[in-house]
Amino acid sequence: MRKLTIAALAGALALSVPAISAATDGAAPAPKLTVITAARYLDVVTGKYVENPAIFVGADGRITSIADARTVKWGADVKHIDMGGKTLLPGLIDMHVHLDGPADIGGYRGLEFTDSFFSMTAVGNGRAMLDAGFTTVRNVGSDNRNDIGLKQAISAGYVIGPRIVPAGYALGATGGHCDSTFLPPSLEKAGKEEGIGDTPDELRYQVRRQRKFGSEVIKVCATGGVFSRNTEPGQQQVPENELRAIVSEAEMWGLKVAAHAHGAAGIKAAIRAGIDTIEHASLVDDEGIKLAATRTKPVWFSMDIYNTEYTQSEGKKNGVLEDNLRKDREVAQIQRDNFRKAFKAGVKMVFGSDAGVMPHGLVGRQFAVMVQYGMGPLDAIRAATLNAAQALGWEANVGTIAVGRYADFVAVDGDPLVNVRELEDVDGVIKGGVVIERAR
Repeated sequence: MRKLTIAALAGALALSVPAISAATDGAAPAPKLTVITAARYLDVVTGKYVENPAIFVGADGRITSIADARTVKWGADVKHIDMGGKTLLPGLIDMHVHLDGPADIGGYRGLEFTDSFFSMTAVGNGRAMLDAGFTTVRNVGSDNRNDIGLKQAISAGYVIGPRIVPAGYALGATGGHCDSTFLPPSLEKAGKEEGIGDTPDELRYQVRRQRKFGSEVIKVCATGGVFSRNTEPGQQQVPENELRAIVSEAEMWGLKVAAHAHGAAGIKAAIRAGIDTIEHASLVDDEGIKLAATRTKPVWFSMDIYNTEYTQSEGKKNGVLEDNLRKDREVAQIQRDNFRKAFKAGVKMVFGSDAGVMPHGLVGRQFAVMVQYGMGPLDAIRAATLNAAQALGWEANVGTIAVGRYADFVAVDGDPLVNVRELEDVDGVIKGGVVIERAR
């Protein structure tokens, strides 16, 4: 009887919900064949420009071929998008965002709003990231699975936004960074918060539960954090055996794992446990850097080294508590210095902004800070394209301009290999072969 009921429900939904477009993931449908031309595009693999490209895109939004626009011919039935004298890059990828986190609402100010308010803000924040050139984002933790709901709404064509790799609820320990730590016991609901576990078996269950409801990556808070209450960034909060349980369970289901880890001990435990990306990595020590640089299974650092500019200038006005601002001040410069050290030591790096801590439309400003702290412009661009795609396991879909990849591009007027600040305010965005008109 249950199978019949579910089947009937599925049939009803099929009649009432628009068909999902895998090609554009929420953008308007692409024609049968599109050709996109520009002055040049950046091949992020070789680090060289390809002049006068004609990039052909099929109805599924993927690149079918790349030719020389000066010699190739196409018919009148092919839609032509001419980007003129602009330079194309692969669509950018941000590996650490919180789309349902308005940056201007901090501390206890969130209690002014009803629960569903934050899912509403995710729509605009996702659009802001797409307008900024980030055609793919990884959302590492949200309440009420707002990231999964937004991904579904984009895919079904109800709203326009980036491709989303959602985590759903982040995992963590009771009283830790990913638990609810701002309210007194009288206001806490009975039982543990969603995602919280205190034994290997409880955390294995949480991996299964998040995947069941749509998570495509597992996020765990291995240490304390800056913007939680009653935790310190350096504190390890999930022991290595529990981290190993999360990794083994996630791997069995084909999922990657990201670990929020500021403190040195938690970072090293996460690396030894086999976690795929280390988020923040602020207080990493020399041993942790060596572990990351030499581990056989690739591990990537995602270090948000720009957002403190915003939090320190605007945080108090936004309601962020002084204790959180204090932790932010204490960690900021150490994290930036360790970014330089880790990159120099050969640690694999991806672009992660922690958007939500700062406004989502400003994340492109991090590129210049990455260059300031040791990367060349090409290295910084690769962190947000080639490297990020590899860390996601999405290299067949995004991260490069190549046959078979989605036709996701950003366009700029200047030369980002000379001035990476070109990426702070991109001049055009294409997703799945469709030009995205900037939101007003």
